[in-house]
Amino acid sequence: MIIKTHQLSDFTEPSIEEIYNKLHSVNYDLPKLESFKKALEGFYKLKAQGVVSKNIITLIDFSMSANVKRLWVIDLDTDVILYHSLVAHGRNTGGEFANSFSNAPESYKSSLGFYVTGEVYNGKHGKSLKLDGLEKGINDNARGRAVVVHGADYVSDAFIHNNKRLGRSLGCPAIPVEITEELIRTIKDKSCLFIYYPSESYQHLSKLVS
Repeated sequence: MIIKTHQLSDFTEPSIEEIYNKLHSVNYDLPKLESFKKALEGFYKLKAQGVVSKNIITLIDFSMSANVKRLWVIDLDTDVILYHSLVAHGRNTGGEFANSFSNAPESYKSSLGFYVTGEVYNGKHGKSLKLDGLEKGINDNARGRAVVVHGADYVSDAFIHNNKRLGRSLGCPAIPVEITEELIRTIKDKSCLFIYYPSESYQHLSKLVS
């Protein structure tokens, strides 16, 4: 069986749209095309540089309500959506909707942009995954700020039902406890994670999106 891998040379807008149109899953909605385009644009550059090694991308769309599933894990070898999940943003990034981002320590805000996944460890939230921000001045303080992927009880439909909105983190992309171990196992060790928001300042500063 031949396994297809999308190469950097395939990067043109039509090819991204073609990949997007091929995305399939049993029960999951697709991400927005705009966020998917930005994610793949940066992913191809990072893959060409050898920064990321897996053909898996985690896309988080913080332009969407926190009360809906806005995280996708996509296998780019098979064009299959592996996970579609709720995900929290930082407490000072906004309420139901994210609107303010920061790279500063103690800001308790989320940071936009591209990350590479690091090592797994057991912390106060149980199994967690370290992240390295790849964009200077945008998210490169992630490791020092302890911005990691971890599970949290406040990331659940039950919490939304009781509080009218999802809970918020200290800046981490926190996910539901019940999928934490499987998701971390899937994306650990140098896969790409991208946090999207239609920010003009981010787009101006980033060297990974046009």
